[in-house]
Amino acid sequence: MKKTIILLGFIFAFITGQAQVATGQEQNQSQNLTVNDTTFTVPEEWNTNWDKLVNSWYIKHYASKLNQDGYQDNTPANDSTYIERLSKLPNIIEIPYNNIVRKCIELYISRRGVMEYMLGIESYYFPMIEETLDKYGLPLELKYMTVVESALNPTAISRRGAAGLWQFILSTGKNYGLEINSLIDERRDPEKSTDAACRYLKDLFDIYDDWNLVIAAYNCGAGNVNKAIKRANGKADFWKIYQFLPRETRTYVPFFIAADYIMNYYSYHQLYPAQISIPSAIDTVMVTQLMHFDQIAGVLNIDKEELRALNPQYKRDIIPGNEKPYILKLPSTKACLFGEKENEIANYNAEALFPNRSIVDDATESMMRKKNRRTIANKRTVASSGTTLYKVKTGESYYTIAKKFPGYDSSDLMKINNASSSSLKNGQYIRVPKK
Repeated sequence: MKKTIILLGFIFAFITGQAQVATGQEQNQSQNLTVNDTTFTVPEEWNTNWDKLVNSWYIKHYASKLNQDGYQDNTPANDSTYIERLSKLPNIIEIPYNNIVRKCIELYISRRGVMEYMLGIESYYFPMIEETLDKYGLPLELKYMTVVESALNPTAISRRGAAGLWQFILSTGKNYGLEINSLIDERRDPEKSTDAACRYLKDLFDIYDDWNLVIAAYNCGAGNVNKAIKRANGKADFWKIYQFLPRETRTYVPFFIAADYIMNYYSYHQLYPAQISIPSAIDTVMVTQLMHFDQIAGVLNIDKEELRALNPQYKRDIIPGNEKPYILKLPSTKACLFGEKENEIANYNAEALFPNRSIVDDATESMMRKKNRRTIANKRTVASSGTTLYKVKTGESYYTIAKKFPGYDSSDLMKINNASSSSLKNGQYIRVPKK
């Protein structure tokens, strides 16, 4: 009897020990499983961005949902299941699991209708984003940041003024070469903003060498992350500095992990991607004249809302092609017509659409500049030949370019271009006299 009791005790101790080992392994996989945060914060623009996606032109015109068996069913998952699934994702970025991550996953699942639209629209944006990430040697899973940032809506604008798929603030956008003014906002251009975001993420990784810290810094700025690291006694780990970060940033990384999870395991939660039949035949044309979307829509017989959806970077429906060439995306059939009817488009209803802008031809433009010319010879040259666009090459300045046009100096070229600064960038277009 005594031997039996000892044997049973040994078996119980063995089983308990194995359970503790298993529990320890699970806790290693699920870093900080019970993060204590009573200030769990949903991103400030969460509901706004999702509502904008549902009401976007693409969704209204090209999305449809299919009735599926078990549509409203949602099979609950436990912590072990979430940990196992996350561990199988082919990621470079560490994606730990804890109760905060679970809350974020469940929030995505609870927005079933909107999630299905997002799962449908991803096929339109993710291939381009992945290609750009790959170009810069970045982890492809960073594409899920756009789910958290903008709900995959390039026209999303936050209350703080951040804009586009990647929600750049104005200063950061300009620092990374995006054109932002009263007419143009390249933060809303999916291709250009993605390229800028990749360069920004690469720069942040050079600082932190840790993707979770990079993602946090993208949200709240490197300064706030550096302060949090300092307050955490130099510990450069997201979960170690968690409590010292701004409230919204604390959940930003967990929402990124949750987006990675739900965009891969949606079928386990009976989510069905909406069918998005966006036309794939899209071409790009160059616009070299001042144009309004109403002109393009009127002459080419295209929906102005479609123009806006294809070209979200034009904030006021105006393309200032008279300043420098700008790209315009059109359905392929309309792109062919654009080349044939460009002048007709530029003249269509121009006086009504541009009441404060006079249409000036080269001869009139040269006459307006006469008083600024130093010699009669210069005046005659401009009057007879007008101006044309010139693409600036590396190392060129107004001074070196002016040497190519006898009778002109750098100040003449700056006046032609209304330039307040003498600096030029490689690839920039300026106006020069026709030879």
